[in-house]
Amino acid sequence: MTDVPHNAPGQNWNARGYAQHADFVPALGSAVAELLAPRPGERILDLGCGDGTLTEALAESGATLVGVDGAADMVDAARARGLDARLVDAHHLSFDHEFDAVFSNAALHWMLNHEAVVAGVRRALKPGGRFVAEFGGHGNVAAICTALLAALHTRGISGKARFPWYFPTTAEYRSCLEAAGFTVETIELLPRPTPLPTGMAGWLATFANPFLHGLDDDVREAVLEDALAWLAPSLCDSHGSWTADYVRLRLKAHC
Repeated sequence: MTDVPHNAPGQNWNARGYAQHADFVPALGSAVAELLAPRPGERILDLGCGDGTLTEALAESGATLVGVDGAADMVDAARARGLDARLVDAHHLSFDHEFDAVFSNAALHWMLNHEAVVAGVRRALKPGGRFVAEFGGHGNVAAICTALLAALHTRGISGKARFPWYFPTTAEYRSCLEAAGFTVETIELLPRPTPLPTGMAGWLATFANPFLHGLDDDVREAVLEDALAWLAPSLCDSHGSWTADYVRLRLKAHC
């Protein structure tokens, strides 16, 4: 795949809405941040930095952080924190052997040309540098995806071309990393059921727009209503609290 856009069609990132509906994303990044173990004086690239919440926390280590993201509103929010944040398409990283580490949390599954991204990460690292990341892995939000695809299918709409994510197995991603010249230290899939602060409706409004892109308003609403109805028995408890069926792929590799 070539010339893949940094945002899936219909996916427009809004920093304020993201903070409202998905503040759990940076909050749950603490484990992969610990795996990174940033050190004073290091230069670290945060790939898919979003609004900079986690980037800011990493900078407290004394490392120098550079954040890149493909969404202008997110970059503006990160810059408002005083961070070095840049609008960059991760498929076309131009850094050349200048970082001690590349870090990424909850972003790589949006980058469909994963070979190009991994090659750019490898090129950005100094010899011996490390790549630490966590993102959606095989089986991530499987129930949610199935419900959305089924709701589209019942209306004669193919969801295959609308599917916005790359959720690899550990074997698949290990192969990609090794082909780019990385040595993989650890790579694993971690089931992580995740409570949703504004429910499934808030999650869908934040993340599922590529499935609904270009649909008439009445069709869009009907797809969402069906998806919510079909998901409720498995992902909504008796108190009305929703949980997303997350599975994360976490890795550490070095070059």
